[in-house]
Amino acid sequence: MRLLTGPDGIARCWWGAEPDIYRRYHDDEWGMATTEDRDLFEKVCLEGFQAGLSWLTILRKRDNFRAAFHDFSIEEVAGYGEREVTRLLGDAGIVRHQGKIRSTINNAKRAIELREETGSLASYFWGWAPDSDDAPIEIPAVTAESTAMSKDLKSRGWSFVGPTTIYAFMQAMGLVNDHLDGCVARGPSAASRRHVIARTL
Repeated sequence: MRLLTGPDGIARCWWGAEPDIYRRYHDDEWGMATTEDRDLFEKVCLEGFQAGLSWLTILRKRDNFRAAFHDFSIEEVAGYGEREVTRLLGDAGIVRHQGKIRSTINNAKRAIELREETGSLASYFWGWAPDSDDAPIEIPAVTAESTAMSKDLKSRGWSFVGPTTIYAFMQAMGLVNDHLDGCVARGPSAASRRHVIARTL
């Protein structure tokens, strides 16, 4: 783990320096506190699609995924049937993995149930955010919180939500701030996270 200073003179987490699509994602999205249910649903689904692949592969296909899955409208995706599964399996712009496609449809149905129970996906997910905002010395693959959330989601019928997938989701959505000390994005991420935690979701 290290900082890299790019040709623009800006220090970033090592993984966010190149290529340009990663740099934009690192600077503008990753670690910024997110509370919109649509965005949370999209990300947990895309993290599921990433399993066994690189995030760069998914990021490059993200616009295709959005077009294919009705911009990750929870209600739209929850209503998908076999016709939509067949359509998605024929879409070369996304990852054509039947298990992951069916998981996304299943998880949309489970998301509706969860929202009815807790008021919003944000209320549920942010309930797992740890209190600490210390800069990481090492970035783990899983944590106690991601393991517990994964177990709880699985008990609710969600799929493709293992502890590693859930921790990557927590990092991306700002539930934790894993930008390194000295990274240009660490301050904005921390400020957005404090703002969300201080609110009543």
